[in-house]
Amino acid sequence: MKFSLPAAVLGGAALLQIPIAQAQVAATQSSLKSVSSSGDIPSMPAPPRGKSTILGGEIRSIDPVRDELTLKVYGQRPMKILFDERSQIYRDGKHIPLRDLGLADHASVQTLLDGTHVYALSIHILSQSPEGEYQGRVVNYNTDTNELTMSSRLFHEPLKLIVPAGTSIARVGQAAYTSGQRGSGDLVRGALISVTFRSDKQGRGVADQISVMATPGSTFVFVGDVSSLDMHSGMLSLVDPRDEKAYQVSFDSSLLPASQNLHPGDHILINADFDGTHYVASAITINK
Repeated sequence: MKFSLPAAVLGGAALLQIPIAQAQVAATQSSLKSVSSSGDIPSMPAPPRGKSTILGGEIRSIDPVRDELTLKVYGQRPMKILFDERSQIYRDGKHIPLRDLGLADHASVQTLLDGTHVYALSIHILSQSPEGEYQGRVVNYNTDTNELTMSSRLFHEPLKLIVPAGTSIARVGQAAYTSGQRGSGDLVRGALISVTFRSDKQGRGVADQISVMATPGSTFVFVGDVSSLDMHSGMLSLVDPRDEKAYQVSFDSSLLPASQNLHPGDHILINADFDGTHYVASAITINK
């Protein structure tokens, strides 16, 4: 299962999340490593770690004092994003100095969450706006207007897209899940989806393809080593080597006695149901 990170198409002041080539992401990470190892900026800590998200939009303002830019993302309020000497800047794929960062109608920003702040790992200034992809949960799908409303933890307000008749809608992931294809019937509240889309002449987002990764009530089987464990809140994380994706699963230790013997590093098999917000364990097997 392969996904591009969110991308966007700008119509006037409109948006979109924009993916960048894997080679450019690798180049960004390589540049950061070389900078930190060269000793050029010894006072700078390592950049935040974690899963990155790529946001696309219009750079409305830049504050060099606060090291902060304002990005106008389609369907959202302007977002404040922090940057510094560790941020890598590109113009149409060519690396440029940080001092050349300026206002731009089309930009793709590779971001990481740094505590409560959004940090720019790389900023790509683009002369044209490509199609893009957005991942999130379904808030609502209006079959009368074909309007899809999605939410993401990065945004305070939902994103709205038009889903034309004939748009490809397919389940992706585990065989047991993908065998139960439902098409637009899967666009229910809480469904986890990824949408490839473009902008129309009115600057609206128009879906081209929708991949459905989980729907409320669907069942999954995860296998992997426990990477983190919180017995108090009943949450664990594991990386399933079959798709190399990390999953957070909630569990009730009073209902699952095996969970009381869990430790970080344990190799486990979990049967879980997706409730529209979390994967909830229905069975846990610890493999010694």
